Amino acid sequence: MTIHIGAEPGQIAETVLMPGDPLRAKWAAERFLEGAVCVNQVRGMLGYTGQWRGQRVTIHGSGMGMPSLSIYANELIRDYGAKTLIRIGSAGAMQPGIGIRDIVLAQACTTLSTPSRGIFREINFAPCADFGLLQAAHKAAQARGARVHVGNIYSSDVFYDERPDLGEIMQRHGVLCVEMEAAELYSVAARHGVRALAVLTISDHLLTHDALPAQEREQSFGEMVELALEAAFA
Repeated sequence: MTIHIGAEPGQIAETVLMPGDPLRAKWAAERFLEGAVCVNQVRGMLGYTGQWRGQRVTIHGSGMGMPSLSIYANELIRDYGAKTLIRIGSAGAMQPGIGIRDIVLAQACTTLSTPSRGIFREINFAPCADFGLLQAAHKAAQARGARVHVGNIYSSDVFYDERPDLGEIMQRHGVLCVEMEAAELYSVAARHGVRALAVLTISDHLLTHDALPAQEREQSFGEMVELALEAAFA
């Protein structure tokens, strides 16, 4: 057990999928895992371990934002031996060629700051995905005929951003979408020498202002979970 995770030793799998919403972790575990057992409920952050096609998998919430994700990623790796961490979450599109429900694979992350900034100090570290996971996820998406985009994303450290110029700068430089966790996940994974990837579903669009209704978000995220699982065990 750790400060934030109540799982016993051996209850966390080496492969962990990390949605932000703990209830989405519950939904994904019940839908995609066999024999899923709840292994964490501390502070309402749900985690489940079960099997997918004979492989042990944990699906554990990360909470919203990089500080929250950093806590869980560090403890999952350091105290429970997680080797592969894949963020599964929603994102807002920033380019006109990206549509609602499209999949984005985050090759690299742009950010203003992360909890790891204090470690890097004057270094502008470039958080990037594990290439093997990225390649496997892209191959799986193509095989499914999914609309998939690969490239740079923006991990924002605020939700209610009052600087519209930031979005314009990101768009000019080809950043695909915005979310709030991947940059820190990639930084923590690099520090500990483990694999990480963010597989994102576009739930809203910053240019067109289109958005998925709440009920459709859950139904549209199934493909993202399957791609993450296929990539993890390719």
